[in-house]
Amino acid sequence: MQLKMLVSGKVQGVWYRASTAKIARDLGLKGFAKNLPDGSVEIVAVGEKTKLEKLRRWCELGPSKAQVDWVEEGWSESAENFADFAVL
Repeated sequence: MQLKMLVSGKVQGVWYRASTAKIARDLGLKGFAKNLPDGSVEIVAVGEKTKLEKLRRWCELGPSKAQVDWVEEGWSESAENFADFAVL
């Protein structure tokens, strides 16, 4: 299963991507987190649905210095093939 999220708020410059990658790796997920030019963060994660849901719930809060305004999510049965969870 694949989950794609766009996270908006104060999510750049607050270790959001690195923290997301750690959580995702701890959950055994693969994919990436990257900054977008508009100040948001894009996350694509692949794995078991229950683990993806845990990641999504964490992304609504983020690390302590982040301020998440909203998370837009999209689910897909087809999943890309990633070697690990990367910070781009």
